Amino acid sequence: MTGMNEKKRRKSGLSQQEAILRIALLTGFAIAALLIGYLTFVAVRDFVAHWQLTNLPGVSVVDATPTPGPEGAEPVNSLSVPLDPGIGPTPPPWDGSNRVSLLVMGLDYRDWQAGEGPPRTDTMILFTVDPIHRTAGVLSIPRDLWVNIPGFEYGRINTAYQLGEAYQIPGGGPALAAQTVEELLGVPVDYYAQVDFGTFVRFIDEIGGIKVEFTETTKLDPLGDGNTKRFKPGVYTLPGDLALAYARLRKTEGGDFDRALRQQQVIMGIRKQILNHKLLPSLISKAPVLYNELSTGIRTNLSLDEAIRLTWLASQIPEEDIRRGAIDAQHVSFAKSPDGTQDVLKPITEKIRALRDEVFSQANPASPIAASLDIAELVRQENARVQVLNGSSAAGLAAQTSDYLKSQGINVVETGNADQYSTNTQITFYTGKPYTLKYLVDLMKINQFHIRHFFDPNNPADIVITVGDDWAVSNSMP
Repeated sequence: MTGMNEKKRRKSGLSQQEAILRIALLTGFAIAALLIGYLTFVAVRDFVAHWQLTNLPGVSVVDATPTPGPEGAEPVNSLSVPLDPGIGPTPPPWDGSNRVSLLVMGLDYRDWQAGEGPPRTDTMILFTVDPIHRTAGVLSIPRDLWVNIPGFEYGRINTAYQLGEAYQIPGGGPALAAQTVEELLGVPVDYYAQVDFGTFVRFIDEIGGIKVEFTETTKLDPLGDGNTKRFKPGVYTLPGDLALAYARLRKTEGGDFDRALRQQQVIMGIRKQILNHKLLPSLISKAPVLYNELSTGIRTNLSLDEAIRLTWLASQIPEEDIRRGAIDAQHVSFAKSPDGTQDVLKPITEKIRALRDEVFSQANPASPIAASLDIAELVRQENARVQVLNGSSAAGLAAQTSDYLKSQGINVVETGNADQYSTNTQITFYTGKPYTLKYLVDLMKINQFHIRHFFDPNNPADIVITVGDDWAVSNSMP
């Protein structure tokens, strides 16, 4: 990446007015996204239309078996199981041109108030932007989703943050929450951010509130006692405390699923208010003070420069090019945790995968690049590093397969023998090279159940093929 050079160019070319305007936009979008926990997912060339192959990790809630841990270890929900510390290094600087994803979180501070230690996430949303195609998307994740939490076996996804804080892993709760989302969705999460409720309320008040349309009579109960409000159907301008209450409201027929849609509605309302030309002069004049006062309520691994550029880019994307989705009742089944003590949401893998693909796809049917190039050219552009391992009983099959793949334009960087014998050919996918993955799966006729995703940008190969006896017996090689 050329992050440092990019930073210098941008900084030298900014006027003071532009810089202040960017800070105003940063303050608004960051607080909006962060506080509400709103995830925007993008349709980028690297992850778009052809991603229909990755199995989401996870096992049945009822059939889940604990991961072996230290002797005498207690269940994850007791917060007494030490976490494996390998969360990963600080992300490299964003160069402003590659797709970027941001996990934003709002926290449930009732845990602190109840003396239960670090809070759980009240909301989780993934925000991703594609600078090349100027598209974005949003995916909301329910807090009771039953998933694998790296280093802690299975649990509700909202406990990932709590565990990361309790055991002080590198990056804390946000880093573990981000890694958990990575494993759930099979996509990289570059950055994370969180905002406290007070910061959100203050900012909404500073921008004059946001407009919200109620489609039915709704009761809002802001934090505190004796301040419940009732709204009849219609459009209202809500101040900060009521906007927060609206975003956090769960007592509706759809519960958390309805809340995800309200949160997205609030975010879009904030976006419209910030981009209001009548409001911008006031925001610009207040921006330095607002940023100094409110930035203390924001926790993120984005640098200020990266956050400003990301927010500025997001402000340039038309609303119609922002894809939105939420994991709701049609993507899960209602179940009990293995010990029978918790009501949880069991992911329906194929439906979540279909939703992910829909949200990740471009606003238009196909990207300009994908529409004009065939799969072979897209594979050439990706230049994915492929390793071929022989897991079959046929000697020399890896070398023979490597030569064949090279003749098909595949960048094979290494061959060797697998650690274990394999009847079936398998592909392990480590990074975002979807066109190469699709090409190889089609070429070698690999069953989708033999495709594994382990996101690791530091792996020497983007894709590892372990050829099995099925390939030795029946293949397309000359």
